[in-house]
Amino acid sequence: MGYDTVAKTDPESVIDEEWGGMWFLKDDLDTEELGISVLELEPDGKGMEHDETDSGQEEIYYVVAGTIDIELGDADETVTLEADEAIRLDAAETRQIHNRSDERAKLVLVGAPL
Repeated sequence: MGYDTVAKTDPESVIDEEWGGMWFLKDDLDTEELGISVLELEPDGKGMEHDETDSGQEEIYYVVAGTIDIELGDADETVTLEADEAIRLDAAETRQIHNRSDERAKLVLVGAPL
């Protein structure tokens, strides 16, 4: 078969519901070179601070709904994104996503190569 489909909730969320949810879709889609996840953050929720130096993976974050802040540790800067905006991050850039708004935020996260 030349395609695979998945629903966001087919895999279990890797974060507690009280913070929102994060669903890794890579395995269900059987991707070899690309990672894709959906992240939903409740108000005051935040993602894990990390970089992708070990994997060499660059990432793109696309905001579907809400407003998020991305703290960039290496650049000592915070980038704010709203719905329909995206950011590409180098593998070595330290990053942490925060939802400092009053509304739930929803993002699609893409990373490659795996």
